[in-house]
Amino acid sequence: MIGRLSGILVEKQAPEVVLDVNGVGYELQVPMTSFYELPALNQAAMLFTHFVVREDAQLLYGFITKQERALFRLLIKTNGVGPKLALTILSGMTASEFVSCVERDDIATLVKLPGVGKKTAERLVIEMRDKLKSLLEASAGSEREFMLQSNYTPAAPVDSAEEDAISALLSLGYKPAQASKSVSAAFKEGMSSETLIKAALKSML
Repeated sequence: MIGRLSGILVEKQAPEVVLDVNGVGYELQVPMTSFYELPALNQAAMLFTHFVVREDAQLLYGFITKQERALFRLLIKTNGVGPKLALTILSGMTASEFVSCVERDDIATLVKLPGVGKKTAERLVIEMRDKLKSLLEASAGSEREFMLQSNYTPAAPVDSAEEDAISALLSLGYKPAQASKSVSAAFKEGMSSETLIKAALKSML
């Protein structure tokens, strides 16, 4: 089991990154909430990881905090929720927002996420309520807990910000028309890819 990786961030193409650890490049998929927290390219980074082995692939998922990884692990134990959908959920809202949805039985917000239908949303609320209570109690002493406030400083804007943002949303499961529409509506001159992705995701909740 690979539980943590520390190295140099050499590639960032949301929601995937490559971390160079002593000359070995590890490909990781990260939720956007963690992606916003990552440093600039060629800077040192550390990610807590979850390793998934399938018949056709071996996948690494990375997280800025242990709490976010713990929530990811709880999500994939929910009936009908796999790693890809769990990644989408944690990209569409922060962990604290997800906890709030569960506590308030907010099905309407959850079904706005791609791949989350009414039945899946209802299962999430029912199955996650007790699990989250235990998890929150365990992390009560943590300075960050589930409040993932972004300290990320966007990189300099690039011409392909809109294309990068649309590509990231498609990777997370959003339909092409929906991704294009939300990115176009959120775009402002000078926006970086990361800032644009964040704004587009926020507009769909």
